[in-house]
Amino acid sequence: MKIGFIGLGVMGSPMAQNLQRSGEHELTVFDIDSGRCEILAELGARVVSSVDRAVREADMVMTSLPGPKQIEEVGLGAGGIVAGMKPGAVWIDLSTNDLVVAAKIKKAAGQAGIEILDSPVSGGDEGARAGNLTILVGGEQQVFDRYLPVLQVIGENISLLGAHGAGYSAKIAQVVLCYLHSLALSEALMLGVKGGVDPGKMLNIIQNSTGKSYVTDRYGPPILEGNYDPSFTVGLAHKDMKLAAQMAENLDITLPMCELTTDTYARAVEAYGFDANHLKAVQLLEEDNEIFLQA
Repeated sequence: MKIGFIGLGVMGSPMAQNLQRSGEHELTVFDIDSGRCEILAELGARVVSSVDRAVREADMVMTSLPGPKQIEEVGLGAGGIVAGMKPGAVWIDLSTNDLVVAAKIKKAAGQAGIEILDSPVSGGDEGARAGNLTILVGGEQQVFDRYLPVLQVIGENISLLGAHGAGYSAKIAQVVLCYLHSLALSEALMLGVKGGVDPGKMLNIIQNSTGKSYVTDRYGPPILEGNYDPSFTVGLAHKDMKLAAQMAENLDITLPMCELTTDTYARAVEAYGFDANHLKAVQLLEEDNEIFLQA
């Protein structure tokens, strides 16, 4: 199968690498930062200089983009995905998107005779490298069944959750827990440390109690090391929280913990910049309380 892969960031690059290493498909890649394409070129993928050239011959286009703005621009703009794809091909979007842009791309794809699956992923950069991501899919059953073998190259826990948009909804709903848990972990650590407990011992207690989670194991050590985990930016984390807030507003539900978390991440972006790593939000709380958790 001819696959055009667009977006070679922290998640996109390892997913594309796994597709290329599988030896089962002919891969063409594009990223606005041409330097990100080098490792794919070394693996034998074809590198092109535009979205149009990446999609025009593809049976399948896969995208891993920062958010709704980029998805709409790359998907629906002049020289973009829908304009360049051939009828009967499929667009599988692995990004986190909102339901407003989802409806736009669904309508445009349908008018162009292009099949579409929203397939955002979860599992972090380590899951992307290992090829064991969770993939949350929205779309038609027959389309899902046809392209499931390709998704299985990059993921293991793969579920069709409903019609187009269901995958995006599930991703937004679950990803907020990562950020809520990160701030809750920092508050628990600060409380224990302020009370006289060694930071490392306090983390170990949490990791072996009812508060244990992926976040305590994955992000607890970087917090104590003081590097705050550079694998994801605080700006993108704030973007995800804003998507959740927008979704909650559209669904007419109130999420007070999400609102507090969104505000904290907004402050972290203002304090440290969009490209600072995501756990800088924890450092913000440390500075607010003059309690520093580095062991």
